[in-house]
Amino acid sequence: MNKVILLGRLTKDPEIRYSQSSDPVCVSRFTVAVDRRFKKEGEPDADFINCVAFRRTAEFMERYIKKGMMVSICGSIQVRSYDDNTGQRKWITEVVSEEVNFAESRAAFEARMAKGGGDYQSSQVPPPPPSSGPAEPEGFAAITQSIDEDDDLPF
Repeated sequence: MNKVILLGRLTKDPEIRYSQSSDPVCVSRFTVAVDRRFKKEGEPDADFINCVAFRRTAEFMERYIKKGMMVSICGSIQVRSYDDNTGQRKWITEVVSEEVNFAESRAAFEARMAKGGGDYQSSQVPPPPPSSGPAEPEGFAAITQSIDEDDDLPF
């Protein structure tokens, strides 16, 4: 099984191109900065992972995804090779993105951009603002009773 799930920020706007076939295909190339879970002294705080998306996913990125946005990506790892101008064989590893989704609200992204947070700096992502208590998202209600192991679940 070849499955990759990433959560990170775009390091720059996606590069969009169209194939030159009779039925052009949209191709989006981009890099995602993914924070490392454990950091050691002298090592980078993030990995910069090259990704590619095709067709509708690439068109979605062209319209809505910008530098600095937090996105979630589901896809697979692909390794390919090519010969450069000097005849040297080059190898590329990238994530072929099947799904790209927003991982932060537009308001949060715009607020961060307004504060000058456009460039990715992994350890300087601001923490979420403190809340004045548990907020209930619209359309949801808090569970007020506990569920014991002996209780029947409604599903």
